[in-house]
Amino acid sequence: MVNIDGELKSSNYATIAFNNRGTFYGDGIFETIRCFNGKPLLYEAHYFRLMSGMRILRMDIPASFTPEFIEDSIVDILNQNNFNTGHARVRFTVWRKFGGLYTPLDNGVHYSIQSTELDGIYQNNTNRIAELFKDHYVLSGLLNTIKSTNKIVNVLAGRYALDNDYQEMFLVNEKKMITEGISGNVFVRTGNKVKTPPVLDGCLNGLMREQVIQQLKRMLDYDIIEETLSPFELQRADEIFTTNVIKGIQSVNKYRKKEFNKELATELLEIFNDKFFD
Repeated sequence: MVNIDGELKSSNYATIAFNNRGTFYGDGIFETIRCFNGKPLLYEAHYFRLMSGMRILRMDIPASFTPEFIEDSIVDILNQNNFNTGHARVRFTVWRKFGGLYTPLDNGVHYSIQSTELDGIYQNNTNRIAELFKDHYVLSGLLNTIKSTNKIVNVLAGRYALDNDYQEMFLVNEKKMITEGISGNVFVRTGNKVKTPPVLDGCLNGLMREQVIQQLKRMLDYDIIEETLSPFELQRADEIFTTNVIKGIQSVNKYRKKEFNKELATELLEIFNDKFFD
């Protein structure tokens, strides 16, 4: 079952207008939410990021979009699809109502909620080879901190990775500095120093990114720095990993000729699995 504008429909019949602005112009925003035993994890952070993104995109926020309403709607779709136990992924998508060409004539919104099953707790992949994606740039600034439905650079990076047998690509901004991976924020550890790009360099304001930063600040063995990350720093690192709320923490095993360990990633995975799924 899928929820479209508050109406539950079978996925076989859950259709939207062909000329919706999300399809025509990428005029939309979404949240992907990890759920466990029928409840969304980090829900408050997801909610406020969604509201902030809608404001940045100058969408009208419906009066019904209260924290309670959206959470109840997520729980309901999980129950409808028998995901009230175990692990699941929910995507909450919002797009602007039809009207106008590039310039919208109506700032009202439509929304959909869908859910899919996940395998289990966070696990680290054993063999991820990464490369630098240089064909197109992510622009630094506020717009790339939100999860808009316009993710064409990520899409092309994913296609490049698939065609060339890579499991991760590092995206760069117009200054040729590292921003993020295809679907996650990037962390680089060199000794006891851990570095991640600041969000205004062009990376998503990731919720797992924030969880990792907070955790590292509590761990006396490591210093966390939010600072512009050069591609040259990747090969000097001891460890590289990416983060998102669905997959948790994923180590990069090899970048070009350099192989990396996964010491910190393994430690963090144990902490977050205990925190979220115990």
